[in-house]
Amino acid sequence: MPKEWPEGTTYLRAPSYSKKLTKDKLNTLLLSKAVLSPKEPILQTRGPYANVKIAVISNASHPAHGQHGLYATQHLPPDSFILPYLGFVHDQTELDETSDYDLSLDRELGIGVDASKMGNEARFMNDYRGISTGPNAEFRDVLVDVGFGIVEKRMGVFVLSTGKSGKRAKGIGRGEEILINYGKGFWAERKSVTE
Repeated sequence: MPKEWPEGTTYLRAPSYSKKLTKDKLNTLLLSKAVLSPKEPILQTRGPYANVKIAVISNASHPAHGQHGLYATQHLPPDSFILPYLGFVHDQTELDETSDYDLSLDRELGIGVDASKMGNEARFMNDYRGISTGPNAEFRDVLVDVGFGIVEKRMGVFVLSTGKSGKRAKGIGRGEEILINYGKGFWAERKSVTE
């Protein structure tokens, strides 16, 4: 278990699939390696992740002061894979409207991954707003080798690319907080709840 892991939250090394997901929906997430192009990148990954650490935020000006954040334990170069976002994989029938940890895995099919009650270190990433001028990491679709000729579609966290101007050429430095963009929809939803 990673240090600072919260009691009562299940640590996952692989996604936890809802028993209510139909076979058709599962088949969009679990694919045979044989049907993929040999050029398709396939990752092998298993937590706990040594490249990150969970830490309590002690900076009083941080929007999440007293809560947790996710920090790099080593230099993470631009475009590099950090870790997958794991949680409870579900469809719209099991959507928890109150969760701040639900991420879309397949918008067309209404499949999401919710890390509110179970997940991995990725659930501790904070939004960049109020901390930095922009995110230093982003979500991207990834394929992970799960053995037996099967790959699994997951959401991965990557360091942002250098960009056209090369501004982000340094990547994420050791000890830096890994920050993402939660998206306008997340903040619009929170605003409507507080009004």
